[in-house]
Amino acid sequence: MDRKDFIKNSGLLVSGALFGNTAFANLRFPLRVGAIGINGMGWSNLNALLKVDNVVCTALCDVDANVLEKRAGELAARNIKVNTFENYKDLLASKEVDIVIIATPDHWHCLQMIEACKAGKHVYVEKPIGNSIQECERMVMAAKKYNSIVQVGQWQRSQQHFKDAIAFVHSGKLGKIRLVKAWAYQGWMKSIPVKPDSVVPNGVNYDLWLGPAKRRAFNQNRFHFEFRWFWDYGGGLMTDWGVHMLDYALMGMNVSDPKSVMASGGKFAYPDDAAETPDSLTAVFEFDDFSIQWEHANGIDLGPYGKNHGVSFIGNNGTLVLNRQGWEVIPEGKRMEAVSFQKSVDSGLDKHMANFVESIRKSDQFILNAPIQDGAHIAIFSQMGNIAYRTGKKIYWDKSKREFTDDESNQFIKSHYHNGYKLIV
Repeated sequence: MDRKDFIKNSGLLVSGALFGNTAFANLRFPLRVGAIGINGMGWSNLNALLKVDNVVCTALCDVDANVLEKRAGELAARNIKVNTFENYKDLLASKEVDIVIIATPDHWHCLQMIEACKAGKHVYVEKPIGNSIQECERMVMAAKKYNSIVQVGQWQRSQQHFKDAIAFVHSGKLGKIRLVKAWAYQGWMKSIPVKPDSVVPNGVNYDLWLGPAKRRAFNQNRFHFEFRWFWDYGGGLMTDWGVHMLDYALMGMNVSDPKSVMASGGKFAYPDDAAETPDSLTAVFEFDDFSIQWEHANGIDLGPYGKNHGVSFIGNNGTLVLNRQGWEVIPEGKRMEAVSFQKSVDSGLDKHMANFVESIRKSDQFILNAPIQDGAHIAIFSQMGNIAYRTGKKIYWDKSKREFTDDESNQFIKSHYHNGYKLIV
C-alpha cells in the first residue's frame, strides 16, 4: 500500500503534496513529531517517542527561548536538526509535522489540542488533559470531529504489572471490595516561599505563557513546574497525581461516575506559603456499595502501607496494594493466600509511545491504551474532588445532565478565558 492509498483508506481527504500536512503514514514513511512545551515531561515524552522505529523530530516550540535553545542544542548534538518556534500556532502550520506532543501547563492543554486536531495532526497530550470539566468534554469532541488519534500521557496504563494487578482484582479473589484507597504523599514537594512579583525573564514570552489565564504580573512562583499549585493553571496534587491513581481505582471497580463527592483539607503543612491548592486533602467518592477515598499530602512520604503513592483494593478476603513499583496481596488472616510483591519490569512511557505510534500507523484509535475519552473521564473525576473541596460541601453529580445538582458547584464546571481567547471546537 502506498501513502496515497493509505490516506484514502483512512478516510482523510488531502490535497497538494502527499508528504504535506497529514498524520497518516505507513511503516515506509517516517512520522514527524513536533513538541510544544519541552522543559520537563515534554522532553521526556519526546525522547521516549524517538525510540520508536521510523519516528523523527522536526520541530520544537516553547515560550521560553532559554529552554528552546537548550533542547535544540541537545538534539543537534545527536545529529537531529529541528525547526524552532515560539508560537505553537506556527508549529501547527508546519507541513513537516504529523504528530504533536503537548506538554505545556494544564491551562493550555485544551486549546492547543483542539487546534492541533483541527490542523490535521495526531496528538499526545499530557495529563490532566484539561483544567475544567468543560475543557475535557470539548477535547473529546474535537478528537472525534477532526478524526485525530489522541493518546493521553497516563503511561502506567501501558505497564504490564498494572494490567496484571487489575486482572487479579477482577478475578474476585479479594472477595467483596468495600473500600478503595488512592493516594499521593510527596515528601519532595516542599513549601513555596512567598516571592514578590518581578520583571519577565529575558527570552520569555509571558503573554503567550499566560494565554487564556487571567492577566497577572510575572511571579517566579507561578512559572514552570510550580504553576500546578495555582488554580489559574492547575489543580494541585488532586489532578496532578489523582488522574494516575484514581484511574486505576475506577478500572479495578469497573465504575465511572460517583453519586456524590465530599472533601476536606487545606494548607495544613505550609499555611503561609505562596501556593493556593491544598497541601493536604482527603476526598471521598460515593458509589452504591463501596467508596473510593483519595488522600494527598505535600512534604511527607509515609502514606498508606508505607508507600508514597498507590491504590489499594480492600476486600473481605484480602487487600491488593498497587503502585508504580509493583503490586502485592495482603491476606485477611487465612481467608486467602498472600501474593508476594510482583515487581515492575518494563518502561511504561516507552511502551505507551509504541502503542501510540501503532495506533496511528494502523489508523485504529481503539487500540490506544489511554484514549482521549478515558483521559477526559478521569480528569473530570479528579476535578470533582477539587470542586467538593472548594465549595466545602458534599456535592451530587447528575450523570444524565452532566452537571451537579447545585448552582455553586456548577460554577466550577466551565473555564473562564481571558485575553481574547475563546473555547471553540
